[in-house]
Amino acid sequence: MPYLKKHMSSNGKFINFNHLESIVSGDESFKKELITIFLTQIPAFINNMKKYLAQNNLENLAREAHTAKSSALIFGMENTGRLLKEIQLLAEGNKPIEIQPALEEVKMELFQAKTELENFLKEG
Repeated sequence: MPYLKKHMSSNGKFINFNHLESIVSGDESFKKELITIFLTQIPAFINNMKKYLAQNNLENLAREAHTAKSSALIFGMENTGRLLKEIQLLAEGNKPIEIQPALEEVKMELFQAKTELENFLKEG
C-alpha cells in the first residue's frame, strides 16, 4: 500500500486510488483489468470527441462524453467528470463553440491519468 499513499496527494494528481480501491474491494486482478480497459479507452475517447466536434456531430459527441464521464468517475476523476458532463450538455444544447476549451482540459487530464495508471501497473 505504500504506492497508494505516495500517489494520493491532491497535488496535481488525477486518479483517486482510494476510490478505485473502494470499487474493487481488494481484488487486484479486477483492479488491473479496470485499469487496462481504461488505458485503451482514453485515446479512443479523446479521438472520438475531437472527431465528432470537427464533424459537428453533436449527438455522438454528447454520447461519447457521457461514456467517458462514467469511466473517469470509476477512477475518482471528479473534475474530469464535471468537464465531460459540461461537454455533454453543451453538445446537447447545440453549443459547439464552447466545447473546445473543456475538451482541451479533458484531454490533458486524461493523458495525465493515463501516465499515472501506466506507472501504477509498472510498479505494481
